[in-house]
Amino acid sequence: MPSEEELFANIDALLEEEPQLPPPAERARLREAAGITQARLAVALKTSTQTVKNYENGRSEPKSPRLEAYQRLLKGWAAKYPADSAPATPATPAPVVVPQQEASEASAGPAAGPEQAEAAAPVHTPAAPAPPRPPSRATARPETSSRRPAKKAAAPVADPRFPHGPLAVLDGDGSAYGAEGIVLDCPATTVVELVQWTLRESGLGAPKLNRHGKDSDPLIVLTAAAAVQLGLPERLEGHEQRRSLRLPDDHPVVKQVAKAKWQLTQRGFGPWPRIYRKAEGRERQCVQLAILPWDALDERSWPGVSEMAPADVARTLGLYAQRVITPRGSTAVSGLELMTALRPPTKPERDAETGNWISGHNPGSLGTEPMDPAPPEATAEHPVVVRSGWTGGFLNEEAYQWVRPVDTLSDGECLLPHAVGLDLNTAFLAAAARLVVGLSAPDHFHNVKFNPKIPGSWLVDLSHIELDPRLPSPFTPDGSRPTGPAWYQTHTVAYAQELGHNVAPLEAYLRRETGAYLDPWHDRLKNAYVDTLSDLGVTKGLSDVEFLAAMEQHKQADPALAAVLTAIKATIKGGVGKLRERPQGRHYKEGERWPALERPTWRPDIRAAVISKARVNMHRKLRNMATMTGLYPLAVLSDCVVYPSPGSSPLDFLPYAASGKPQPGGFRLGPTPGLAKPEGVQPMLWAVDLMEKGLNPARHIKGGDAVLDEGE
Repeated sequence: MPSEEELFANIDALLEEEPQLPPPAERARLREAAGITQARLAVALKTSTQTVKNYENGRSEPKSPRLEAYQRLLKGWAAKYPADSAPATPATPAPVVVPQQEASEASAGPAAGPEQAEAAAPVHTPAAPAPPRPPSRATARPETSSRRPAKKAAAPVADPRFPHGPLAVLDGDGSAYGAEGIVLDCPATTVVELVQWTLRESGLGAPKLNRHGKDSDPLIVLTAAAAVQLGLPERLEGHEQRRSLRLPDDHPVVKQVAKAKWQLTQRGFGPWPRIYRKAEGRERQCVQLAILPWDALDERSWPGVSEMAPADVARTLGLYAQRVITPRGSTAVSGLELMTALRPPTKPERDAETGNWISGHNPGSLGTEPMDPAPPEATAEHPVVVRSGWTGGFLNEEAYQWVRPVDTLSDGECLLPHAVGLDLNTAFLAAAARLVVGLSAPDHFHNVKFNPKIPGSWLVDLSHIELDPRLPSPFTPDGSRPTGPAWYQTHTVAYAQELGHNVAPLEAYLRRETGAYLDPWHDRLKNAYVDTLSDLGVTKGLSDVEFLAAMEQHKQADPALAAVLTAIKATIKGGVGKLRERPQGRHYKEGERWPALERPTWRPDIRAAVISKARVNMHRKLRNMATMTGLYPLAVLSDCVVYPSPGSSPLDFLPYAASGKPQPGGFRLGPTPGLAKPEGVQPMLWAVDLMEKGLNPARHIKGGDAVLDEGE
């Protein structure tokens, strides 16, 4: 027989346990039976209406002392309105009887509010039970549906392994805000506890983007308050370069991570630390952190996001994760990671001898091993160049930075009142469409016949080609005429041939295995860009006049969506740039390998192919514009071109047919990659003044600040 002391000790332990609340559906029933609105209850509990909604749909649970107050209220209501009795004061009208075949539509139709839809939702049993997960504040709830009013388009089916989405933003009070408005209770007080909670209880993560790929690791974004709560400094100081920011190895948090047998990547504990252990079977053990007060979100790529409320940060990053990828670092890093996620290097295959499954090469990918470039594709400090003593020159496939010589301006052009800038939407992304690149190592050839279908680098003399001085040369980034033999990517040489000139390569580095490696990357980012722009009110079906009006207002429509759009554009440019990441840090010595060279995605030849095609596309439009309209540009900077114009709108100089439709071949307005949008307008005299000073009007057309110098 148990003693009296043992029994009383057990009872005392029960009394000290956290108060238990009724199920979420019962909470809503009791409130409605009492005739109290969610807004009125929120005032009484000194919280928000959205938080009360979260209590009633199981998305979050109250904390002390609000927990005890809410429990006391619910107990009082339960005594007044037991489940088997009718409410004394009906909070909602009596239900309307509808035919059985219409019941499903009526319960979730547009006329039904969220509260009624949730209250009327039937209890459901999943077809296959999900793997057991330790209970958390948001997941410990009955299997009750929370159907919302039907939308025009069905939302994507959530992966049951990741019920709470790809990421969460943790605030200092332990609230972790998810991408879809959910709020989780995170009890972690150390970074190690946070990692364990994220992997075991949070339900965060995202499914793989390719069937041969890997699931995305969960991302936890820390606010300044959360960082301090976890023992991290609010700011990192004392480093010359932002990319070098990291905690010292003897910092208590770094030592805690190591003591718990977790590891950090080579970048250490910086703004985007990755904390991991070796995978157990198929289960990855890795959590990505992003620390907001350490400038994890660059203002240029994520304008205004670091200053948003945690729920809005979660919404913004969550939309980016849904449309692009769960962020893994800067937008440039994410752009590169997206390439690998969509084209995984390996796939499972049967071993011919043993019949066992092994990891094999995935056709169309870049493989698992880094590949040295051909000497002309490398950079001057690359080991391939330094070891071989290469002096034969390098590819110079870069975006345009060209200003038209002032002495080529006519009096008629100078008398036009305006200079109007046009910007090509995601020009690098448009160039990546159906772009065939090399997948294997380069082979060296001499006196080879040019073939425009083979990606590679060609030593060709294009200096004999004479073009209109009012246009930039298509063969050099600064638009100057070549002075002798030089290395060019395939698209540049093919364009010389397209212009009717003979090309006779002296030498070439070509790749035998080829493929459209960037196609899925292009498709996903194109959809992300177009869909986000459409959400901001700039849709495909607009006329040019409507398009210009929509572009005037689109950034004001929704700051979060505008930030996502900027991040998508930065992902494209940054991802292409990362294909040829240069060594960083003042201690680097020429000829040494640097970390980026160990990636299979360090591929300067692919970067050159994208930029070459983009520059050729730009020149082709410039040439067609001159043919159709007689207009010549004042300057070009990457994907921005400035034209003299009789009016302040692109409509005043773009070519249109008699039917009113845009003429094909020139610049056309529109929201899709490769089409143009207005970049800015300034007085013509302003542009000429900059040109006379050797400055580029395309760089400043948006803001009109003529005192900036070209180094910025």
